[in-house]
This record gives sequence, C-alpha cells and structure tokens, in this order.
Amino acid sequence: MSLNSIFQYFVPKDKKIFFPLFEQAAGNVVQMATTLVETVNSNSADTREELIKQIDKLENKGDEITHQIHLELGKNFITPFDREDIHSLASAIDDVADNIHGAANRMNLYRIDDFSQHIKKLSDLILQGSIDLEKAVKELKDLKNVHSIAASCIRINSIENQADYVFDRAVADLFLYEKDAIRLIKYKEVLASLETATDMCEDAANVMESILVKNA
Repeated sequence: MSLNSIFQYFVPKDKKIFFPLFEQAAGNVVQMATTLVETVNSNSADTREELIKQIDKLENKGDEITHQIHLELGKNFITPFDREDIHSLASAIDDVADNIHGAANRMNLYRIDDFSQHIKKLSDLILQGSIDLEKAVKELKDLKNVHSIAASCIRINSIENQADYVFDRAVADLFLYEKDAIRLIKYKEVLASLETATDMCEDAANVMESILVKNA
C-alpha cells in the first residue's frame, strides 16, 4: 500500500461529516426545550405525562447522536477543528439535553403539578438559549458568518445570567414562604436542573467562541 493510500484511509470521505451531526444534536435540544415549555404550561396531567414521554425519547435520540459524533471522532484522523473542541461541544449539547430530561423526569417522579412562574421562566430561558445554540451551530460549517455565531453566543451568556437571577430568586422564595420541607426539596431539585441546563448552553457557547478564536 502506497503512502498516499494510507493517508487517504484517514481522510474522512465527507470532511464536514461532523456538522450535520451537531445540527441534529442542537435541533433535538430545541425540540426537547419546546416540549418542556409545553409541559410546564399544561393544565392536564395526562398531557404532561405524554409530553414527558416525548422528552424521554428525544433524550435517547440525543444520546445516539452524541455517540455517533464520538465514533466519527475515533474514525477520522482529520477533523474540521480541534478534536477536544469537537468532544467538548458534543458533550455540552448532550448535557443541555440531560438536564432538560432530568428536570422533566423529576417533575414526573415527584408528582409536581403546580408550576411556579420561576419554573416557567427558566423553561422559557432554556428554549431561548437552545434556539440561539442551534443558530450558532448551523453557522459553524463554513465559519463565514462569524458575527452571527458571536452574537448568538453573547445572547446565550445573557440568558444564563438571567437564569442565575431567576434561580436565586426562586430558591429565596422557597426558603421564605414554603413550609413543607419535602416540597421545598422537590422544587429546589427541579429548579437546579433547569438552571444547570442554561449553564450547559453557556458551556457550548464558550466552546464555539474558542473555535472562532482558533480559526480567526
């Protein structure tokens, strides 16, 4: 086998194979966040149960996409940007999905049916962050629209700051007004998962900002 043949073996057949996978992962998170918002705004227990089942299926789909990204990372010698950035971005997007799923799962297991304005606001912020995450990911494939990616990352950072404030206010209100210790713990865990989802959106934004700097 010639040296050129060996080299060609390591070159991916589609040099942009990672980008469709990232777009699928980000799009899946938007679907999860949309379903989460529908869940916390529904007054029907049966509807909420069905929506949470949808979130569970979407989380499994996200795990499969993340696994495929890691497989491609192992198979391809040449990658469109740093390998650690590919791994970090895939992991951060997967972490957003995991925390959306975790929050929805806790709502179901804890039989929470009274969703505070704080829970609804955090869910809305997750959706906003997920939409901006998807926008930025779609621009990664050619890095021509750097300003659009940077703008989305800035908005995600702002959303995370808003989520921090909402979470802190929500926990403060729980300690001030909630007399049932078990109920307090249940709500605090749900709120924490929701807030962490916005943290993971910010982590993904930070990775993309790093990619922009390295490829400037």
